[in-house]
Amino acid sequence: MKKRSGLWMLAMLLVLSLTLAACGGGNGNGNGNKESKGSNETAEGKGASEPKKLTLWFYFEGKAQFDIVKSLTDGFTAKNPNITVDPVYIPFADFKKRLSVGLTASELPDIVIIDNPDHAAYAAMGLFADITEQLKDWPEKDQFFEGPWKSASYDGKQYGIPLGSNNLALYYNEQMLQDAGVTPPQTWDELREAAKKLTKDGVKGLGVSAPQNEEGTFQFLPWLLSTGATFDQISTDGVRAFSLLSDLIKDGSMSKEVINWTQSDVMKQFAAGKLAMMINGPWQIPDIEKTAPDLKYGLALVPKDKKFASVLGGENLGVVNGKNIPEAVEFIKYVASPEVSKDFAQKFGYFPARKDVASDPYWTDNDKLKVFAQNMEYAQPRGPHPKWPEISNAISEALGKVLTLYSEPEAAAQEAQAKIDGVLQK
Repeated sequence: MKKRSGLWMLAMLLVLSLTLAACGGGNGNGNGNKESKGSNETAEGKGASEPKKLTLWFYFEGKAQFDIVKSLTDGFTAKNPNITVDPVYIPFADFKKRLSVGLTASELPDIVIIDNPDHAAYAAMGLFADITEQLKDWPEKDQFFEGPWKSASYDGKQYGIPLGSNNLALYYNEQMLQDAGVTPPQTWDELREAAKKLTKDGVKGLGVSAPQNEEGTFQFLPWLLSTGATFDQISTDGVRAFSLLSDLIKDGSMSKEVINWTQSDVMKQFAAGKLAMMINGPWQIPDIEKTAPDLKYGLALVPKDKKFASVLGGENLGVVNGKNIPEAVEFIKYVASPEVSKDFAQKFGYFPARKDVASDPYWTDNDKLKVFAQNMEYAQPRGPHPKWPEISNAISEALGKVLTLYSEPEAAAQEAQAKIDGVLQK
């Protein structure tokens, strides 16, 4: 037993001496503890210089969209070699589920590109980090339009920043309006009169998208907000918005089929010459010009009741609560910088969330795009509220009842208000 113990000790001393020699050999001179310590410091320094890896989740489909997002992450790393950001595509149908499951399982990315009405809900759940202090002294924040900036906030705190925006405006067929002696309407009274004059020979005066889902709520909000009502107080002024659209159905100026039309369906009706006017977004312009290249059309603000209004669409950048918050904040600041956000918005078909970028001639000198750029002054976010999906459902359900003439506007508005009040009291 003693003999074996002695051999074992000898073997251990040999292994130890070889290990020390190997450590010293990495330094090129292998002489004693000083060199060994220096080698450890070099290894630590090397580890510290390795890039920190962050992950970005997004749901934009297609290679072209992936390449645009990757240009953001690559551009950031080029300026910050110590940080890499890996873009990861998650299908939109699975996106919210993955976020919710990841929040429970602590398997989340560092940055998320998210639909702006969902931002507040996930901030309330604890998914996003409160970065109010990190942005407190950031001079760039004052350049953002109020609507987009507000969409990334919750309860007075900032949980991200806008990535890009869009909104809704009035499209009109120039030839049809000219033939009818109609100018683009600016008020609700002008809209009623114009829509009635333009309704003839299989053509409806106005088309909107009003399915019983978020798309319907999205299209209804400009009318609601124009009355001075808010998403959570619709039972008084909001009645006028419901009445306007139901009156257009009643006098035949708008098809009852709008309750089944997506925004793409509305665009197709307009491009086919079956609508003289429609409410839609800037993303339809390429499809219109491809589908009906000879169609002459113009754009104007959504006609107003008390004030011009539009609704905000688009996405935000959210910083996920985790270990890489400082680096994630640096990334979103980079993306929001004027030169980067301008390039991204042009390539992606967005409107800039920044006033200084939106004033660029690319948007202001284009007869079609400039209306949407101007609209950013009026566009308001959906909510923001953590219970927005439930609130939206109440609004779109009421709209459906009004447009099918199942309920009178006042009754539908009061029913929706009761549902919204119930949601807010939960």
